[in-house]
Amino acid sequence: MRLKFLLQPGWLALTLAVWVFAGACFTLLAPWQFSRDAEREAQNNAVTSSVRTDPVPVTTLLDRSNADVEWRRVTLTGRYLPEGQAVARLRTVQGEAAFEVLTPFQLVDGPVVLVDRGYVRPVNGIKVPDLKPVPTGDVTLTALVRRDESDTRDAFQEDRHRQVYSVNSAVVGRAAGLDIRPGYFQLTEGQPGVEAELPLPKLDAGPFFSYALQWIAFGAMALGGWLYFTVREIRPGGALREPDGETPDGKTKVRRKSVAELLAEDEAAPAR
Repeated sequence: MRLKFLLQPGWLALTLAVWVFAGACFTLLAPWQFSRDAEREAQNNAVTSSVRTDPVPVTTLLDRSNADVEWRRVTLTGRYLPEGQAVARLRTVQGEAAFEVLTPFQLVDGPVVLVDRGYVRPVNGIKVPDLKPVPTGDVTLTALVRRDESDTRDAFQEDRHRQVYSVNSAVVGRAAGLDIRPGYFQLTEGQPGVEAELPLPKLDAGPFFSYALQWIAFGAMALGGWLYFTVREIRPGGALREPDGETPDGKTKVRRKSVAELLAEDEAAPAR
């Protein structure tokens, strides 16, 4: 029976591996890259819109999640709370190591929010430099709405500074004993208390769409290869067919040798 080889353990294992890989390409890897492409497009549109529109008072957006209005420009009026300040470590800005300076900010007649005052470069390799003092009293800031980063590891004290692993309002609030509203606000250039201004993300599409197409191509190639070898084995002389012998009409049945068998014969052949 020509299809008997389909039940061999080696062929079943190969079939399972090919179909699992192809399924992952079509249902996980390609959609993941498509979603990243959609996120990048949404970010680019939000940044472009932010640059072209005037800032609005933050109080008009406090009832919305920062994730829904990320990159909007807003104005905040209130005072800094330097006793709750922290620095985010292990950052990279324009290809070089940096710390980001995070300071709680009490809005006038509003909640406490987290303000990212920009970045500073480390000194002596890994140490936090002296930071600019924040203004005292009420000030008005212009900032970009940002969503919290996902790392929620606790803050710790090092080199006379409270340090965190991510820009996350809950982590800073927990360490400072403050109830900080979710999300944070990134200062723009020239604002009171800003360190070095954080650059806007690059407005390019990125490689995600092409990566998604590549995963689809890989899945199709895997299925195509499996189909090719299946048809090859069904035809007379397949490498997984029975051993050589005579057919009912008296003709010699020749089995094609597999690649592994050919390589083994080459290695075993004496050198000339």
